[in-house]
Amino acid sequence: MIETYNGVLIVVALLAIVSIVSTLFSLRAGAPILLVFLVVGFMAGEDGLGNINFDNAEAAFVIGSIALALVLFDSGFGTPWRIFRLAAAPALTLATVGVILTAGLVATAAHVLFGLDWPQALLLGAIVGSTDAAAVFFLLRVGGIRVRERVRATLEVESGSNDPMAIFLVLGLVALLRSDADAIGLETLSLFATQMGLGLALGFAGGHAIVRIVNRLELEGALYPLLVAALALAVFSATNLAGGSGFLAVYVAGLVAGNRRIRRGNELKRFQQGLTWLAQIAMFVTLGLLATPSEFPAVLVPGIVLGLVLAFVARPLATVACLLPFGFSRAEHAFVGWVGLRGAVSILLAILPVAYGIDGGQMLLNLTFLIVLVSLVVQGWSIAPLARALKLVIPERAGAIERIQLDLPSEAAHELVAYRLHDDSPILGRSALPRWVKPALIVRDGQSIRSMRLDRLRAGDVIYVFVRPHRIPLLDRLIASPRPPEPGDREFFGEFEIAPETPIDELADFYGAIVNQDKRGQTVRRFLEREFGDAVEVGDRIGLGPIELVVRRLDEERRIAEVGLSITRRP
Repeated sequence: MIETYNGVLIVVALLAIVSIVSTLFSLRAGAPILLVFLVVGFMAGEDGLGNINFDNAEAAFVIGSIALALVLFDSGFGTPWRIFRLAAAPALTLATVGVILTAGLVATAAHVLFGLDWPQALLLGAIVGSTDAAAVFFLLRVGGIRVRERVRATLEVESGSNDPMAIFLVLGLVALLRSDADAIGLETLSLFATQMGLGLALGFAGGHAIVRIVNRLELEGALYPLLVAALALAVFSATNLAGGSGFLAVYVAGLVAGNRRIRRGNELKRFQQGLTWLAQIAMFVTLGLLATPSEFPAVLVPGIVLGLVLAFVARPLATVACLLPFGFSRAEHAFVGWVGLRGAVSILLAILPVAYGIDGGQMLLNLTFLIVLVSLVVQGWSIAPLARALKLVIPERAGAIERIQLDLPSEAAHELVAYRLHDDSPILGRSALPRWVKPALIVRDGQSIRSMRLDRLRAGDVIYVFVRPHRIPLLDRLIASPRPPEPGDREFFGEFEIAPETPIDELADFYGAIVNQDKRGQTVRRFLEREFGDAVEVGDRIGLGPIELVVRRLDEERRIAEVGLSITRRP
């Protein structure tokens, strides 16, 4: 028996090693990484070189579900509230109406082109109707491109929240095919409402509970990431037991926890990145092992054709119909429609007809495998070129960035951020920095240098800066962005311009700004000049509770000529 366990362990280890090493090929060839993991599973399976006979659909479903839960929690944890609010309406429309439209169009094609009866055709459409969170997150975050925030956020929020609609459709159609007519209708609608309602409620409560537990317990530092992963899985399983959508709940829990101050937040993010990679490997390799590629030729033509219909017709039409009210450009419509990637979620849903003994269940599973392969090959391989062709790519940062969250006493929240300067780093062309940027250390060729003069910095230097977390995006623009801040740049200099002669009392009364009584009764210019003294620089800013005042421009006498106002959004 011990020999058997050791044999299984070495097989699992070898599969993980092969999958990890194969990412080198993926990155060099531009192939979707998840496709490589799936192919590794194919090659190790009963029809491949490994000849591993794995046909336990229930075990594959459990492994895939746990792995997907970890991926969804991490994706929510890394999504700022600002991004979520930006994309919530269009993304949730795609996650509900979009899934129904896509499923209906694919079902129509399956019925008309290949003669599947309507219940089976509709079931196939429901199985492939939702986008795959794992594929979308990895291709957008690890695929080497950075697209506009609203587009990326729409795709990520959609893929994290569209599972309940797909599950609702699949379970309802499975009940129909099992001739359980009483389960159709109001009970099925009740199932959907329960899935969505409990998923949102328990996910929200679970996210807050995770933060409270982590912040109250005094543990060994290495245990916090393990605790958070265990709590995320507890939220997932408890919601499933209660009848809700565990996938939605764990995504919401990650979203809530990631947007509150949590102990060792950046360590958690780094751990979860590694854990997410492991989950992806386990999920796609397991699903690849479950597949029987020798059965694919029997459904090869329908699988490829339906995969192309989904990519070129169903998903784009559903996207246009859903996004029309939200003011997306044609380029954004095209990109969102194209990044409708199918992956592990579709395969997991396709296991259900097999597990329930539905006639034609294995055929639907094989069709789903082929549709997923078409999606990953055709869409996954072309995402980066398409984003560049549509001019949706945001320029890369000029330097690599490392963030270290500091657990300081009281509420003094700061992070130590490290930047490696490149030739086009904007900081190299400056003679002075705003006073809120305080370099703590500069390292050159492995040695710290004493001089903090900016005119002596050069490409390759590593600069360490202490900064409050909400100002890190501004610091990125100032040091690491290839596009330096310019006058009128709302992102850096504030959303609104106010006259320097504006009484500071008006801002305090209108915005609820925090201004001490002894500093009232003066203009904004006088207020800032008293705060900053003679060393005022463009970009200097001061927080007044819910707002910040920013120095936009100095006149020839170095007096403040323009002031910007930024409304802060702190958790």
